[in-house]
Amino acid sequence: MTITDTERDLEHDGTTHVAVVADRCAGCQECVIRCPVGALSMDPATWTAVADDAVCVGCRQCVRTCPFSAISVQGPVRVTERLDPALHHPAVLEGNVDETRVGFASWEDARREAERCLTCLDPTCVRGCPAHNDIPGFIGALRDGDLTRAHEVLARTTVLPDVCSRVCNQSAQCEGACTWSLAGEAPVSIGRLERFITEHEPVPAPVVGDEATDLSVAVVGSGPAGAAVAWDLVRAGAAVTVFERDETPGGLPLWGMPDFTLPDEVARRPWRQLIEAGVEVRCGVEVGAQELTRLLAEHDAVVMAHGAGVPMRLPVPGADLAGVVDATSFLQGAKHALEPGGDADALRAALGLATVESRRPSVLVLGAGNTAMDVARMARRLGLDATCVDWLDERFALARPDELAEARAEGVTVRFQRTVTALRGEGRVASAELAVTSQKDAAHPPVVSSERETLPVDLVVMAMGYRLDPSFAPALPGTPVRKTVAPIPDRHWVASGILANPASAYAHHSPVGSLALGREVGLWSAALPVTDRLWVVGDALTGPATVVEAMAQGRRAAAAILDARPARPGRDSVGEGARSPRVLVCVESEGGTTRRAAEAIAQRFWRRGVDATVAALDEVGLPELAAADLLVVGSWVEGLVVTKVRPARATRAWLAALPRLGGRPVALFCTYGVNPRGALDEMRAALEAKGAVVIDQAAFGPRERRRDDDPAGPDAFGARLVAHALRQTAVRTVSR
Repeated sequence: MTITDTERDLEHDGTTHVAVVADRCAGCQECVIRCPVGALSMDPATWTAVADDAVCVGCRQCVRTCPFSAISVQGPVRVTERLDPALHHPAVLEGNVDETRVGFASWEDARREAERCLTCLDPTCVRGCPAHNDIPGFIGALRDGDLTRAHEVLARTTVLPDVCSRVCNQSAQCEGACTWSLAGEAPVSIGRLERFITEHEPVPAPVVGDEATDLSVAVVGSGPAGAAVAWDLVRAGAAVTVFERDETPGGLPLWGMPDFTLPDEVARRPWRQLIEAGVEVRCGVEVGAQELTRLLAEHDAVVMAHGAGVPMRLPVPGADLAGVVDATSFLQGAKHALEPGGDADALRAALGLATVESRRPSVLVLGAGNTAMDVARMARRLGLDATCVDWLDERFALARPDELAEARAEGVTVRFQRTVTALRGEGRVASAELAVTSQKDAAHPPVVSSERETLPVDLVVMAMGYRLDPSFAPALPGTPVRKTVAPIPDRHWVASGILANPASAYAHHSPVGSLALGREVGLWSAALPVTDRLWVVGDALTGPATVVEAMAQGRRAAAAILDARPARPGRDSVGEGARSPRVLVCVESEGGTTRRAAEAIAQRFWRRGVDATVAALDEVGLPELAAADLLVVGSWVEGLVVTKVRPARATRAWLAALPRLGGRPVALFCTYGVNPRGALDEMRAALEAKGAVVIDQAAFGPRERRRDDDPAGPDAFGARLVAHALRQTAVRTVSR
């Protein structure tokens, strides 16, 4: 927001002024409803908004949410200064893995920071949080000194509050979306407040409910996504078996995050509680793609939460020399070497560094993302010199700015606009050839110049990140899911104001609104199986992401499994009773004919007491698809009989954009004027390509040519679908 001369004068006076353009105000009351301090009301005479400057705190929520740009706020915000404890950098770094980021030292500090929260009525921080934690709720409990209630609030949406509060990139999520941040000021320290709760009262263990179920679920992987799946399923009484290829459960937070970021005790806590709650964990067992068929035969559902664990390697000459290792092996070795009883000298010897004399061994880290920062900072604690190189411009760096600053404060050299073109050495790496790069903006990759330099190195660690295991691609169709944002966002997101401004400078100017919307795609995709009874969550679903995203997706998949109650072949009892099937009839209707046919089909379900919803195709998104047990898709046809008759263009576009439907039963119909030709076949092919099972299809001609009791009409088609839906429900009903 540009600061005008008038605003500077108001800032100098220390006052805040709200201006309402009466000619633009439509009296919609969006600003009145959303103002967190009650500074806005409606003038009953003109039915326009009026403001009380004495009450206004300058958060500018009204500016962001007004659909008619009728409001402006001038002057400063009225909020106390954010409290940030200083980082803990040990005087002697070598061998020290104490946490560098510390929490609040006292209740007084925590309450002081909690008081900065405005308790917004439509809190953008909640939308910015991938798990949608009730942030005003747990902060309110903290203000009241009620840690038990704070944990109860957190438990509704997260099973890893102690982990996420330490490792989340809050600046691009909840804190970046805080209303103070969107107003250009320092956000509430949400992460530290969440951490304070977990540090002063233990995270409650999962409580297994009284009603047990014979639902059996296999979970592959024990990272954040796997922990979340297991947590919610075991609470519901399901039998959960987790397969982990490492010897200890925990996944990347355990082996890939240094203790100075996430202490081992915190990383291990969820699995200690899960095992005590009855989750069976089989460590040292690697599940390959070829074994999924067996798991699906032995369990009612399988959840793939194996992450994106294949390290990326730079394909340059010399990459196969001794002394060139990947980030995974380096981090795992460094964790063991630096833990109590570990042997750092033995690790240095294993890495071939023991022969380096009279100077510190030099480690070159390829990459400058968060993984690279972890590698470099661990190297410093092993007594090594560390240099990171990345071909990006620092303005577009992948690492969090605070991570970069911390690494540099610990002696890590970070060189941007450099890329390795070759590694040299006789049997073992001895030097790296670097090329200078340039980059004009984030949308374009860097350009490599002819300028070269040589850097002596003793060890090279490739830390450019991770990718999905390609061997799983045929078994997990539709992955990775792209977190694309719809051209026209949901109106509720627009009205919240989260899309109006990027985050503040304090939160590194992250585009928090678009990032949050992208995460919603992954979150809802996690609720949809990729094939029958097979779900994918976390990094395995979307590619490398964050701990909190993986955890939120795991919980969403668990909820979908408990809702669907799938059954493996040979079993037809998976729970107490059976709910009525949910049917979604979605249509593209130009003149109303197709819509009337859809309503006639739905009428058949309504008569039998079955929940059926009729919606236009453009109203149907991932949440609606995830909730439907039976999907009925209808379209009118376009084209000329003498040329080509096809489903309506909007229908074809919608079908092409569908996610994997994972064996979801689908029926389809079309309405036509003369002849439907191949319209139904084209729709069927598109749906089957998305993994749907088409159970029935029908084409309806002009109404004047049909009788109401026409066996080929919508009513009869609906009757067939009702019979199918009730038959499937009966198969899954338990008699006990």
